[in-house]
Amino acid sequence: MIARTDAGTGSPDSSGPGRLTWKLALPSAEVPGIPSDWPMERLRDWAWGGATGAGVRVCILDSGIEPDHPLVGPLDGAYAAVPAQDAGAGYGVLPEPPHDRFGHGTACAGIIRSLAPQCSLTSVRVLGGKTGSGDALLAGLRWAISEGFDVVNLSLSTTKPRYTPQLRELADEAFFRGTVLVASAHNMPVESFPWRFSSVISVGSHTVPDPELIYYNPYPPVEFFAQGQDVQVAWSGHGTKKVSGNSFATPRIAGLCTLVLSKHRNLRPFQIKNILFLAARNVGYRDE
Repeated sequence: MIARTDAGTGSPDSSGPGRLTWKLALPSAEVPGIPSDWPMERLRDWAWGGATGAGVRVCILDSGIEPDHPLVGPLDGAYAAVPAQDAGAGYGVLPEPPHDRFGHGTACAGIIRSLAPQCSLTSVRVLGGKTGSGDALLAGLRWAISEGFDVVNLSLSTTKPRYTPQLRELADEAFFRGTVLVASAHNMPVESFPWRFSSVISVGSHTVPDPELIYYNPYPPVEFFAQGQDVQVAWSGHGTKKVSGNSFATPRIAGLCTLVLSKHRNLRPFQIKNILFLAARNVGYRDE
């Protein structure tokens, strides 16, 4: 089973014993030897300044997306990973009427749309609510890569080791084909995937209320931190909800990747990751 998504979970101080998250603890993220006051405005302006996400196709693997939500807008497709009709044939991805069985996918879609309002959004439902099957995750991810999406948001993970080899193969395939996978770190200190793979962009959350503020983690496997604590997001029922968790930092990074690609269409995933690194608040860009 896919590990529970982290909707609504809190910081280490508020979530109880044993429920530590990959939330950033400032100022420990400072990179040794690199001043934290280097100017980043020029780099960010080059990378995504003035971009809207136009021309970039984004796929969200999650609990579905509520159609016509005022904070999400139109979808360019809605699909679901479902068991094949033939017994033993695994899972396939089929069109379905857009809906969200939980609210989590709608939240991720709204965050991406807030940063990249003109991007193309497609939903692939791999969760039946808060959880889903690893087979559905594999099928949905395989389909998204084969369809050539530019960015795939994965605010979920699996703790089942048997899925790791296939997930790794898919992550590498995406990397070499030019699809950017942005994956949420687990909220708990457990082994889960695909966020731990170096071929994806892994994300934890910070508390600063700035949707474009990034921190780089000099001590991976989590690579980047983005806004994801106590944020107001779109939710099912055409409403909103205040939530915390790495799930909601992940679409911030996915949204920034979308903006970068809308300005620089030929960049590869490793170049996108390097841009995020240079744009991080605790790394910066020196104009010399």
